[in-house]
Formats: sequence, C-alpha cells, structure tokens
Amino acid sequence: MAQITAKAKIGVFGIGLAAYWPQFDGLKARLEGYQRDVEAKIREMGGEVVSAGLVDDAPGAKQAGDLFASENVDIIVCYVGTYATSSQVLPAVQRRKAPVLVLNLQPVPALDYPNTDTAEWLANCCACCVPEISNAFARSQIQFNVVSGLLHPVDGHAQQYYERGWSQIEDWVRAASVMRELNYSRIGFLGHTYPGMLDMYSDFTMHHAQLGAHIEVLEMDDLHTRVNGVSEAEIKAKIEEIHATFQIAETGHDKISMEVTEEALRWSAQVAVGLDKLVADFDLNGLTYYYRGLDGNDNEELGASLIVGNSLLTARGIPASGEGDLKTCAAMLIMDRLDAGGSYTEFYAMDFNDDFILMGHDGPGHVKISDEKPMLRGLGLYHGKRGYGLSVEFNVKTGPITILGLTQTAEGRLKMLSAEGESLPGPTLQIGNTNSRLKFSLDPAAFMDRWSEEGPTHHCALGVGSQGGRIKKLARLMELDLVTVG
Repeated sequence: MAQITAKAKIGVFGIGLAAYWPQFDGLKARLEGYQRDVEAKIREMGGEVVSAGLVDDAPGAKQAGDLFASENVDIIVCYVGTYATSSQVLPAVQRRKAPVLVLNLQPVPALDYPNTDTAEWLANCCACCVPEISNAFARSQIQFNVVSGLLHPVDGHAQQYYERGWSQIEDWVRAASVMRELNYSRIGFLGHTYPGMLDMYSDFTMHHAQLGAHIEVLEMDDLHTRVNGVSEAEIKAKIEEIHATFQIAETGHDKISMEVTEEALRWSAQVAVGLDKLVADFDLNGLTYYYRGLDGNDNEELGASLIVGNSLLTARGIPASGEGDLKTCAAMLIMDRLDAGGSYTEFYAMDFNDDFILMGHDGPGHVKISDEKPMLRGLGLYHGKRGYGLSVEFNVKTGPITILGLTQTAEGRLKMLSAEGESLPGPTLQIGNTNSRLKFSLDPAAFMDRWSEEGPTHHCALGVGSQGGRIKKLARLMELDLVTVG
C-alpha cells in the first residue's frame, strides 16, 4: 500500500504556570524535558512537529498561536505539563482554529502519597486543568479531543494506560496526515458518471469545499493523445510489469469469458502507459472515470481497456474508481493512506447459509490486498457496459476488513459510512471480477437493512484491518458525519 506522502504538520505546545518556576527549582526544566519526549514520539509517528515550546503566560500563548497560524498546522497538540490557567492556553489555539488534541499524560502511574511533596505533585498534576481548558475550548467553539494515559512505559498493570494513550495519539497523527493528503489532493474526473446512477452524482464544488480536494476535469482526448504517443519500449516494459503482477486465467465456464490474447495484453499495456502519463502530467492523486462509447468508436475502445492500468495505479497509491464515482474515489484514497488498501467494491449477494455478504466489482481493484497473485481474465463483454477486454479477478486476503463509504445527504453534506468485519475463505465467483466473502457483526439481512437506511452510495472502498478508530478520528477532524454500522 502507499505510504503517507504529505506529513501532517503538528503544532505542539506545553503548558504550565509561570508563578511556579521561582517557587520550585527545576520544575520548568523537568516539564520541558517531558515535552521533548512527546515531540520526539510524534516525529517517530510521522508527524512534522512545529514546536512553540512551553507556554506559561498569555503573551506566550499569543505568540504560539501566531506561529501555528503562520505554519498552517493541521492539528494542535496541547501537552499539559502541570496546572495552567485557561486564559493562557486559549490564545494558542484561537489564531489557527485547527482541531486541538489535549494530552493528559501523567509521568508516573501513581504518587507515593506519604512521601510526595508539593513540587513532585505539581510535576504530575496534569489532570488538574484538563476540565478547565476543555470548558474554555467548548465555549469558544474550538474542536478538541482529550487523550489520557501514561507518559512513559512501566511494568505491570499500569502499562495498559501507556499503550492505550500512545495508540490513540498515533491514530490522531495518522488521521491528521490523511486529512492533509485529502486537503491537498488532485483527483481526475475522466469522462462522465454512469448514466442514471443518481447516488453517484455530486457537484465538484462540494468536494473542493468539504474535503479540500481539487477536481481536475479531463477529456477522453487527454488520454487518447498520451496513449497514441507511447513507445514500443514503454509497452514492452509495461507488459513485463503486468506479467509480474498478474497471472493469466484460462478461458472460464462463464459464457462471456474469453482468452487473454497477446493483442489484448499489448493494447491494455499501451493504455496503462498512457494512464501513467496522464497521472504524471496532471499531477493526480486519484482518478475516477467512465465513458459509454458508441458502436465500437475510439472512446469505447479506450474506455473498455482501462481496468488493467487503473488496477496498477491503485496498487501504487493512486486509487481509480470506475463509473465516474468520485465519492468512492475519495474513500479509496482514505483507505489507501491508512495502509488498508481501498478496493472499488459493491454488494453482490447475500449468503444466508453461512451468514456472509459477497462483495466485489468489475473493474479496478487494489491488488495488494489479496494474498494471492490476481488473475487477468478476458471478457467478451462487460455486463451493463459497452466494449470488451481484460478484467481483474481476485479476493481480499482473509482476516479483519473494513469498508468505507462516502455519500451525500439531502442537505448537500458529505457523510461517511463504515463497518468492520472479516474476510472468510471459500469459493467466490470466477467471472472476471473482484469478489470476497465478508462477514459483519450483524447478520446479512440486518446489515443490509442498517447500511441502506443511511442512504449510502452504490459503492464503497474495501480495505484490510480494523480501521474504524482511525476513520472515526478523521471524520472528527474534518467535521464530517460518520455512521458506523454494526
């Protein structure tokens, strides 16, 4: 899967009370050391730290706020070292108005009560002002989230609080990185949406406004020109890449199945190179596409030959969704950047004997989330579409999975839907499509009822692993509604 390419900018400031420093020698230096530990761990998690140091009065908080605004940070981390008044904390987050993560991380599991003096207590009283500053943030309409736990690892029972706290922080950092990727992404829209699929229609301004993504409108001529300019050497190299990635399927029992010919393989490779050039020339992070075609015209021939190239693009972190489904392309990008994959997927059938749902799609898939080498299968026609050519067949690896849908409400707001489940072993359809046996916490009938009640888009992004926690944090950061089904 793709690695995060745009590190989240994490503004970090610690807080304390200036009145304490002359009273308790060494306290400030000790808290500054703790803050350096926090910043180092955030860097290890992939965040780009913008540090404002330890803030201990209102003027310092304003300076911190100006720094975070000038650096355009994605999220602000307030490390609570000891007590501080909320009036010297609020200005640090008001300038940028980014979401705030309050870290309530105690240095020790418990105080040695009989032998702890005031100075030692103050070095561990981070919990003291968390309710106060939370109140100030809430009344100032600043989004904030709190993570409580241990600052350093320990032995025994209390270690769970260290692991829990830092696991949560890592999820927030990862979610912030995905948010930044979305905010700076460029998604190509090639052709048009599949006619009549009302669920997939959405205006581009919505995506610019709510995701920060740029939608680049492309013509089929943009791709034709690049495909026609491909060299023989480029075609040969792409054929070698295809053979390294896929296995070639024999003609199947499906009456629309056909042989994978050298001619079809060569043409798919040429189109794949053209897609690479299109992505590079327009600096795309994602692509959604569809073109109906007519009577075997050039656009039909080209549109029917995109599956192989777009599967290769998706595997390297440039998600490609068919049928002009822009919203699902964004969901695929999210899942890919969570290292979960993100394969273009729809509901196929319900299995009431073994209580699972068969899910998949004709068209591009995220081939890196399969535990077997995916197949290329020749198809004499694409059901419901014009043209014929090569398609991709595989199923997602067995184990935990997450599906993520992005839909639109009647009010014009984007809304996320997610569910966690398990990919089961067993036979699937051999029809040139991706398809997997997915079991959710609800039975198939109850799950379909609940999912459909939320007004979903036809498709979703299928990924591996349990991603619900990070998706929830991303939705929170981006102020998008999220419904978790199951």
